[in-house]
Amino acid sequence: MAETTLQLGIVGAYMVVALAVGVVAYRLTDRNAEDYYLASRTLGTVVLLFTTFATLLSAFTFFGGPNLAFSAGPEWILVMGLMDGIIFAILWYVLGYKQWLVGKRHGYVTLGEMLGDRFGSTPLRVLVAGVSLIWLFPYVMLQQKGAGQALVGLTDGAVPFWVGAGGITLFMILYVAVSGMRGVAWTDTLQGLFMLSLVWIAVAWVLSSVGGAGRATALLAETNPEFLALGGGLYTRQYIVSTAVSIAFGVAMFPQINQRFFAAGSKTVLKRTFALWPVLVLLLFVPAFMLGAWAAGLGVEVAEGSNVVPALLAEYTPTWFAALVIAGAMAAMMSSSDSMLLSGSSYLTRDIYRPLIRRSEETDSERAATDDGRETTVARVGVVVFATLSFVASLYTPGTLVQIGDTAFSGFAQLTMPVALALYWRGTTRSGMYAGILGSQLFYILHVFPIIETSAGFVDLSLSLPGAYLGWTPGIVGILLGTVLTIGISLVTTPASTENRAAYRVDGVEAD
Repeated sequence: MAETTLQLGIVGAYMVVALAVGVVAYRLTDRNAEDYYLASRTLGTVVLLFTTFATLLSAFTFFGGPNLAFSAGPEWILVMGLMDGIIFAILWYVLGYKQWLVGKRHGYVTLGEMLGDRFGSTPLRVLVAGVSLIWLFPYVMLQQKGAGQALVGLTDGAVPFWVGAGGITLFMILYVAVSGMRGVAWTDTLQGLFMLSLVWIAVAWVLSSVGGAGRATALLAETNPEFLALGGGLYTRQYIVSTAVSIAFGVAMFPQINQRFFAAGSKTVLKRTFALWPVLVLLLFVPAFMLGAWAAGLGVEVAEGSNVVPALLAEYTPTWFAALVIAGAMAAMMSSSDSMLLSGSSYLTRDIYRPLIRRSEETDSERAATDDGRETTVARVGVVVFATLSFVASLYTPGTLVQIGDTAFSGFAQLTMPVALALYWRGTTRSGMYAGILGSQLFYILHVFPIIETSAGFVDLSLSLPGAYLGWTPGIVGILLGTVLTIGISLVTTPASTENRAAYRVDGVEAD
C-alpha cells in the first residue's frame, strides 16, 4: 500500500505542477480566438519545436512503439525515428510555410476555414472538419487507453484500468478548460524536456544494471538473433515505406499539429524548427524503442494487455524512478490530449457551429454580440462530450495501442495530397477536392471498418478487399487514389465563381 501511494503521489504531483503552469499562462492569455487557439501567432523556435514535439509524444511513443520493438525487433526505429522524422520535416516546411503565409494574411485558425474560403464552400469546410474530428477520436482514445494501462502496470493492478483512463480524462477536461494555446505551448516545452531527460536516464540506469549496452545487445542476439538483422518478417520494404509515409503525412494533417503551422512567429522560426526536428525525434525514439528491444533479450515478462516499459523499469530501477518515468509518459499523453481537445474544439466551433448552426439562428449584429460567450460555451461542452465518449470507447476497444494509432495516422494521411494540391496548384477545383477527399476516405474506411449493414443483413467486405496491394498498405494506396482523383476531376471541371484564388496571394505576390 505504501509503495502504491508513493507511485500515485509522484504521478499526481507532476500533474498538479503541469496544471499550475497552464493556469499561470492562462492568466496572461488575451480573451480572443486568435490568442486562445494560436497564441496570437507569436511562437518562437524553441517553444514551437518543443510544443510540436511534446504534442506528438503520446501513449504510442512510450508504450506502443517499445511494445512493437519487444515483439518484432528495433527496426521500427527506421520508420518512426529516421524516415518519418525526415519526411515530416519536409512537409513541415512545404505545407507549413504556405499555410503560415496565407493564414497570417487572412486570419485563418483552422484548415477548414482556409480551404472553405479558398473554394468558397461551407460544405467543404464542414467536410474537412468532420473528417478530422472522426480520426481525432481514436487517437484521443489511445491516450486514455495508454493512461489506464500505465497505471495498471505501475501499481501492479492496484489501480484498475478504468480509474487510470477516467482520471486522465477528467484532468484533460480541466486543463483544456483553463488553458489556451499559450498555456499548452509553455507546458509542452517543459514536458518535452522532462520526457527526453527521463528516457535517457532510464536507458542509462537499465544498462548500468545489466552490464552495459554491449551486454544487453549480446543477450538479445542470443534470444532473438532475428532482431539484429535488417528485413524479413513484419518489416518488409513496402511495410516500412508505407508506414513511414502514412505516419508523416498523417501527422501533417493532425489538427493539433496543423494548427501549429499557423502559430509560428516568422518564416525564420519555421525554417529552424523543420531543420531541428529530425534530430529531436531521433533523440527520443532511439532510446525508447531500444528499451523495448533489450527487454526481450533480458527475459522481461510482460502480462497480456500490459506494456513492456513499466515491466522493465519495475525490474531494474527503484520504485520511485519507475513512477517518475510513468509520470513522464503521462506527461506525453497529456501534452497530446490537451492539444487534441483544444484543436478539436476549434474545429467544432469555427467550422461546424459557426457556419451552420449560428448562421441560421442569428443576424450579423447578434452574432457579433455573442461571439465570445456562446462559442466558448460550445467549445467547452464539445470538449467534455468528446473526451467522455472517447473514454467510454477506450473501455471496450480491444485493439492494441499500435493498431489504434496506425488507424488514425492513415486516416489523416488521406487529406494531405488534396490539401497540398489546393495550396500549390491553381488548377485545383472544388469538385476535385470533394472527389479526392471523399474517394480516398471511403477507400480507406472500407478497409479499416469492413462490415456494413444492408437490407439483407451485415456484409463483411474484408472477404473481398485485400489487406495489402503488392505489399503496400491500404493507407498508402488511398493517398495515391486521392491524388489521382483530385487532379483528374480538377482537370475536367471548372472553378466555381465563389472560389477565392486571391486568398493565396500574399503581399501582392503569388504564394506558390
